[in-house]
Amino acid sequence: MHYYVIGDEDTVLGFGMVGVKGQAAATADEAAAAFDAAISNPDIGIIIITEKTADTIRQRVNRYLFTVEFPLIVEIPDRHGKDPNKPGLREMVNQAVGIQI
Repeated sequence: MHYYVIGDEDTVLGFGMVGVKGQAAATADEAAAAFDAAISNPDIGIIIITEKTADTIRQRVNRYLFTVEFPLIVEIPDRHGKDPNKPGLREMVNQAVGIQI
């Protein structure tokens, strides 16, 4: 199983430096095309997508987040930082488990 990253050029370049392939997406159409290509590739097990890029294709991302087991989709902040309107990993885990970690 491989990782694949979708996001701004800096994020894709950074992940590329450690061997993770990906696609830069500056528009919703580019993000949708990259996302569709990634989910149709059976070798990709984890899609890493920046929050801002995911927001441009939110319905499509949510469909896979909540209904399909693979690939796993992980949203990360871009170089400008975390979206303050989104919960952090710790908050999501606490909510899912029902206890404070």
